Amino acid sequence: MYPIPDYMVPIIIAAVIWSTVWKAMALWHAAKKGNKIWFIILLLVNSLGALEAFYLFYVEKVKTNKLFK
Repeated sequence: MYPIPDYMVPIIIAAVIWSTVWKAMALWHAAKKGNKIWFIILLLVNSLGALEAFYLFYVEKVKTNKLFK
């Protein structure tokens, strides 16, 4: 097994934070709307925020200024 290069550590940390923020927002909105199927899908699928952003912007049609409310 190869060690992780030092320059990759901040990139990995940033990716984890990025994904966690999108996942939290999408799960919050899915739970508030009672979308159980989307909640389960979003909880199980890890996509670095792509699926979560799709859900928020296209399924729920959440505006940018309403993401954090």
